Amino acid sequence: MEKDYLIAKNAKKESIVSIAQKIGLSKEEIECYKDDKAKIKAKLDFSKKSKIILVTSINPTPYGEGKTTVAIGLQDALRKMKINSLLTLREPSLGPVFGIKGGATGGGYAQVIPMDEINLHFTGDFHAITTANNLISAMIDNSLFQGNPLELNQEKIYFTRTIDMNDRALRNITVNNGLNKIERKESFTITAASEVMSTLCMASDLEDLRTRLDKIIIGKNIHDEFVYVKDLGITGSLLAILKDAIKPNLVQTLENNPVLIHGGPFANIAPGCNSVIALKTASSLASYVITEAGFGFDLGGFKFLDIVARQNNFSLGGVVLVLTIKAIKHHANDESLSEIEKLQLGFQNVEAHIENLNQLNVPFVVTLNHYDTDTQEEIEELQKLLKPFHQKLVINDVYQKGGKGALKLAEEVLELKEKPIHYLYDLEDSLTIKIDKVCKKLFHAKNVFYSELAKEKIKETEKLEPMPICIAKTQYSISDDAKKLGNPKDYTITVKDIRIFYGAGFITVYLGNIMTMPGLSKSPSALNIDVKEEEIINIF
Repeated sequence: MEKDYLIAKNAKKESIVSIAQKIGLSKEEIECYKDDKAKIKAKLDFSKKSKIILVTSINPTPYGEGKTTVAIGLQDALRKMKINSLLTLREPSLGPVFGIKGGATGGGYAQVIPMDEINLHFTGDFHAITTANNLISAMIDNSLFQGNPLELNQEKIYFTRTIDMNDRALRNITVNNGLNKIERKESFTITAASEVMSTLCMASDLEDLRTRLDKIIIGKNIHDEFVYVKDLGITGSLLAILKDAIKPNLVQTLENNPVLIHGGPFANIAPGCNSVIALKTASSLASYVITEAGFGFDLGGFKFLDIVARQNNFSLGGVVLVLTIKAIKHHANDESLSEIEKLQLGFQNVEAHIENLNQLNVPFVVTLNHYDTDTQEEIEELQKLLKPFHQKLVINDVYQKGGKGALKLAEEVLELKEKPIHYLYDLEDSLTIKIDKVCKKLFHAKNVFYSELAKEKIKETEKLEPMPICIAKTQYSISDDAKKLGNPKDYTITVKDIRIFYGAGFITVYLGNIMTMPGLSKSPSALNIDVKEEEIINIF
């Protein structure tokens, strides 16, 4: 089979005007970026509700589970069935594109195009978010230099700089703003983990974004009071930078079906799904909206339900839980076993996510993202393992067959019946009760330990209105320890830090060793990407 970028290169694209017409938008309602990309500028009715289908997975492994690929294939399958559906995805981050993960536009015959441009600069949204974030940082230090009129406490500056690149050297830096040679410790986050990214992705429109930007906490003053972005007086400038970035981007699949790609928050730090405005735009244009959330259900999937759907009263049509046999066997974490024994032992990770979906009262379908290496014996064993949970195994082959390979999955998705979500906590609960409930019910921990720093930060949140929590932890395990594979239980979780994302509307809780600035591997994808005859090659 051809490499992904060659399949994408040889695809027959339709004009983006034609793609827009498929969802009822005229040429005047979009802003074209060349002939194959556009931003939607139409004023739409956001009160319309459609059924949202969330694509999630078990805990990810180095092999990749293919959530994006499955979501794209499902969109193509539904459109083949003449269902008015629309897919919404996150924008790729340059850090993973040049790192070990590679691009994020699907694979095989289930891709979105133009994959090279989407994976790189696209329409400039990430650059705008990075610039807006760093304008805030620059203005904080300029305010300090210009006499500190806000009376900022330099030891309590919470806002951090950002860059859209994996660069471990920027995890811990020293800042000198030129004021009496006073230095302070600071750090960079990757743009996908930045507060401006989350704030833009939770906004419903430009005026809502203005309100949210105003509320971003930059630190505390010498009187131990919060200081906000509105106090810097630069919200107008931030909006000027972000006025186009807030508009959803329209592209197409290999089968020329419409896709919205917008926003890109990391799922192990932030909500991990595309923007609220993209979801509302899609809901106003289609009967079914497919969306994907990063990493396993314990991270992106749960946060989509708990934060995004809850705050916006979205109608959840159901969930697709993606499995691969490779990933299940990885969770056995025992190379001495036979392949079937690995599958049986590793299934405990699948079991954990099924239990969590059931306790949240979410209708779902289980799908196997099929690989050529899967044996019939393994598939039959997986079907047996699912029987006690009253779940059938729906096999998809979207990588090889595109939409045709997801027709059975699409049929099962359409059969799902909407049910009310049983949230794990009430918004009015105290922060510690919220954390305890999620850690014990979702992550199966027995005890929750709080560092002294976390205890101090929790007291700060008591001055603000109740908000949902956003857990920041490793993606490789349900627990806060990447080495605890499968379905760990009866362990102690450690809450290390708390950060208030007031503009985005949630409180981030840091568990275990979680980084907001990844590093590059020994052999990153940056070593392979090149340009040949003005064509970008080797983006996977």
